[in-house]
Amino acid sequence: MKKRIGIIGAGVVGTAIGVVLNEKGYEVTGAYDVKSESTVQLVERIGCTAHTSPQEVSRSADILFITTSDSAIKEVVDELTALQAFHKGQVIVHMSGAQSSEILDEAKAFGAYVLSVHPIQAFANLERAIENLPRSVFSIEGDKDAYDVAVCIVETLDGEYFFINRKSKPLYHAGACVVSNYLVTLIDFGVKLLESTGIPRNMATKALMPLIVGTINNIENIGIPKALTGPIARGDLGTIIKHLNSLEEMAPELMKLYSWLGFYTAQIAVQKGTIDNQVMDEFQQVFIKELSRIATAG
Repeated sequence: MKKRIGIIGAGVVGTAIGVVLNEKGYEVTGAYDVKSESTVQLVERIGCTAHTSPQEVSRSADILFITTSDSAIKEVVDELTALQAFHKGQVIVHMSGAQSSEILDEAKAFGAYVLSVHPIQAFANLERAIENLPRSVFSIEGDKDAYDVAVCIVETLDGEYFFINRKSKPLYHAGACVVSNYLVTLIDFGVKLLESTGIPRNMATKALMPLIVGTINNIENIGIPKALTGPIARGDLGTIIKHLNSLEEMAPELMKLYSWLGFYTAQIAVQKGTIDNQVMDEFQQVFIKELSRIATAG
């Protein structure tokens, strides 16, 4: 297994993958970033060569990571293609969640293989990325002849993996965004509801954190739909109507999101088996009535 890697794009993800793989025995031949300070940061941490151009990195590496921003990947590939800086047997890897390996396809004309190896993880900063990258779950997509390279990288990181196809990549990424990005939005929504009652925002957030952690633990330990609790799971329509009445009086701007979430939650309650389809319909009709009223008023 070849272990000489180069890194183009020394941001949070590029630096983290370089640091962790270097610690695990991969030889990082060099790095390049348009921001020289980013290159220096990676070089100082692992002692690799600071190259002055992307093509120098590519020509030195058996496995080339292009870990730039998503919008810059194509630009890098175009430049390396124009300079004939790819070579036969080389494996080109990006770690974007949204892009498929198709964006790397120009390298295949030189006999290189292309891969997308994406960690399903959120990296708020470099130190958290270095800590969280190992033991993550990764999606692998691209040339099947290079799957062994991707699997070796993931296993080196003590991670788990699954394979997807190119067509599925956008929807896969949407799922990850919902769970990570929209979870922040959902928690903000809950905090705003508590704020509407006069609870200070910092106290509302602090008060909800044990509930958030407990719910995530339930999902991890017993799964969905069993982790669903609350009035919809219990079939308690009266409580939901009280929620809606209070929302209309105290926080009408939050009514639409609450109603849509309730509409879909009723379906999960049926899957859990704690309500039947008739009860689900009763809940959903209440939410549809409210959504229709909002649409008409708007």
